[in-house]
Amino acid sequence: MKCPYCGSFNNKVVDSRLSKEGQLIRRRRECEGCEKRFTTYEKVEEIHPVVIKKDGRRERYDREKVAEGIYRACRKRPISVETIDAFLDSLEQTFQDSGRKEIASVEIGERIMHQLHEWDDVAYVRFASVYRQFQDTSDFMLELKELLERKKRVKKGGRVKKTETR
Repeated sequence: MKCPYCGSFNNKVVDSRLSKEGQLIRRRRECEGCEKRFTTYEKVEEIHPVVIKKDGRRERYDREKVAEGIYRACRKRPISVETIDAFLDSLEQTFQDSGRKEIASVEIGERIMHQLHEWDDVAYVRFASVYRQFQDTSDFMLELKELLERKKRVKKGGRVKKTETR
């Protein structure tokens, strides 16, 4: 590690501590050249899959892009930033655990839709309108009808299958 004061590469670790969340290691180092101390942080490099878009293009997974879509759908709704961030962490952990190098954008979108459906109907419909590219009010009405029908079935004690989403 290069000393930020003198540029020397000769230094030693004098203290290491794990962060509260366990995601980072904080290291205090001492330069053997100028004897000044400085701090470095070490974390595991996460490898995210490449996203295969609907048109066949491939691009790197971008957490900020996914988060922005969810935040926009949840704007002025009773869903906290912490809740959304926890979902994003969970989503990314699912990618890591799967070991897959590529994932279809449709799969990401469906996972988001499923979660929004559980959180808030308004956020769900907002996201669906963009994700499913609603063209006019009849598309909204169809989605709302299906949403109301699913709610009726659940109230009557019937279970709704995952495949019953549009």
